[in-house]
Amino acid sequence: MDLTYPFVICIGILVITLLIICKFNKKDQYKNGKKVANTKYVKDDPYYKKKMKQYKIYSIAIKVICLFSILLSFILLSRPTSIETVDNSKYSRDIILCMDVSTSVNELNKELVKNLKETVKELKGERFGISIFNTSSVLLVPLTDDYEYVLNALDTIEQSIEASESSKYDNDTIVLLNYIRSGTLIGNEEKGSSIIGDGLASCVYNFSNLEENRSRTIIFSTDNALQGTATVSLQEAAKISKNKNITVFGIGTKNMSEEDKKDMKSAIELTGGTFYTENSSGTVNDIVKNIEKKGKSLIKDQKITRKIDIPKIPFIILIISSVEKDYDNISNNPHMAYGNFMYYTSYYEKKK
Repeated sequence: MDLTYPFVICIGILVITLLIICKFNKKDQYKNGKKVANTKYVKDDPYYKKKMKQYKIYSIAIKVICLFSILLSFILLSRPTSIETVDNSKYSRDIILCMDVSTSVNELNKELVKNLKETVKELKGERFGISIFNTSSVLLVPLTDDYEYVLNALDTIEQSIEASESSKYDNDTIVLLNYIRSGTLIGNEEKGSSIIGDGLASCVYNFSNLEENRSRTIIFSTDNALQGTATVSLQEAAKISKNKNITVFGIGTKNMSEEDKKDMKSAIELTGGTFYTENSSGTVNDIVKNIEKKGKSLIKDQKITRKIDIPKIPFIILIISSVEKDYDNISNNPHMAYGNFMYYTSYYEKKK
């Protein structure tokens, strides 16, 4: 325990010392008084001796408690604190899953979502978000540490992908299909589909407070098969990511062309990330574990030291001392002792 204002304790000790000195130097106000009665016969009685002994003990205890309470009060005034070191690294990490939801990426996305659910369950303090795109982008889950909400969204995405592969077309299927299609096909007739660069660029700006010093990672899944006109190319989107200190880990489908692989690999590596392809880089589960391992290595050590006020212990003791002191004052004060003495004296006279 550290004290913010240790000099206050010195003042407290000085005050207590002065009180003790004043108490011992106090003159007996009855020293020159006149004796009006002989109480020797009462003072010799065992009952009286017992009561007076109790009174003296209680009296000393009250004085000690009073001095102790004064000392505790000065301890509280000196502001007791403790030093705590907190590792804030995991609380400064943001992850966004950026998914191309065109049907050609369904197989990869289904495996990716399935394995990411296990990763999300192990997160502690990191924020996770989900952005999906095709022609246009939709922020499905803003950055959050509500992992139950994220898991529910991943479950629904998995069900939506399965619904898109189903031959059924009932109301439930339509609802699930709309979950990943609504908002992602805006301008589809003019722009086309799988606008990869726009999708990645949109994910970049889904991170909040980009000026803050945080670790930011994008998990980017696509087949990099552009089927339309992009506002931002994949290379330009990668440069934006790099300028914002965002690392992109890319996962491509197993059926990607060599040209699309080369283009996506160069864009991903430009951000400092790693490019993977389904099957050739191992299972999707292996890829996700590898991404998580590399993502953690990017986190900067952010340990902070802070002072925490700890008035609880001295405050509780002070309250207990005050209650005990009040109780003793009521039940064992000089007036009570004097009352006992007068009662016993009258009883003794009657008996005689």
